[in-house]
Amino acid sequence: MKEITAESLSFAPFNKIGKGWMLVSAGSPEKCSTLTASWGGLGIMWGKNVAAIGIRPQRHTLSFLDANDTYTLSFFDETYRSALSYCGSHSGGENAKIAEAGLTLIPNESVPMFQEASLTLVCKKLYRQPMDPKCLLDSSIDSHCYPDKDYHIFFVGEILKAYEK
Repeated sequence: MKEITAESLSFAPFNKIGKGWMLVSAGSPEKCSTLTASWGGLGIMWGKNVAAIGIRPQRHTLSFLDANDTYTLSFFDETYRSALSYCGSHSGGENAKIAEAGLTLIPNESVPMFQEASLTLVCKKLYRQPMDPKCLLDSSIDSHCYPDKDYHIFFVGEILKAYEK
């Protein structure tokens, strides 16, 4: 992986996140958790390059996000679709799900990074807030996306580093 600047990213986030998916990971390579996400965004906030993600409260990875100052967003090419699908449909304790999905953590890093990822963003948490459903202006979102009332917890993180294969 070689380090690049966040400003040099050249992809359509609607395709990369919404259709290609990403892994959200927190912890260390020795003890971490990851989940597949297809909701999120990239942009500028508070004068910083940021990534925004939403995590449902029942996800195991949330405790790792809460316990650590940083998290990673990892993007893969289409040949890893089944691994991302596995990570999105299985709850595995620390590192087990990653190995079962056939993914490899890069050792000696301070954050979880995958050898197979084509792009990894290392983010520092700046903001955390549970979603307030009373703030939804379109009530169809509540009924369509939250039938179990398991509202996301939103994080905004500063993109500290970007690595691409």
